[in-house]
Parts: sequence; structure tokens; C-alpha cells
Amino acid sequence: MTLPAQERGRAIEILLDGKRVAALEGDTLAATLLNAGVVPFRRTAVSGQGRLPLCLMGVCFDCLVEVDGVQNTQSCMVQVRDGMRVSLPAGARRVEEPK
Repeated sequence: MTLPAQERGRAIEILLDGKRVAALEGDTLAATLLNAGVVPFRRTAVSGQGRLPLCLMGVCFDCLVEVDGVQNTQSCMVQVRDGMRVSLPAGARRVEEPK
């Protein structure tokens, strides 16, 4: 479904693994990544099985990505913002050293 131009958010850009991706202000990060053809979002640490958003309402945790350095962010629950830096996770979660 395409909304009329006056009902769509303004065009912005996010960075996905260092590459510019077009987005619309007000869209979720999951919707933006799906619109950009990003598949899969992540792979499981044990089997390497690809994962994509399933529920799009924060229940399933299949849409986890890293946003501005924060791991395990549910992309379906975050609105895109201009300049947002997104990384697709690879393997198990990194353990951060205490500061």
C-alpha cells in the first residue's frame, strides 16, 4: 500500500553496515530494512539459520539488529531517524567489558 505524498514522512537516510539506505521519517526500522530488500536481518548463533521479522510488534525477537552501538535492538519497535547507524548482527552477542 502506498500512501499519498502528503501523508508520507520526509525522506531521510540511515547507514546500514556503512552503506546509505533511503528511509521515510516515521517508519519503523524493520519496515525500512524490508523495503530495502534486506534479508535476512540476522542469523542464529548455533545453526546459522536466517531470521526476518515475524510479528512486527515486539513479541518474537527475530528482527534484532544493532542500532547506534546498542546490540539486540528490536527493529520493529524503533522509528528510523536521519543518520541512524545500523549493523546486522553476525554470530553470538558480543560481551562488553565493564567500564
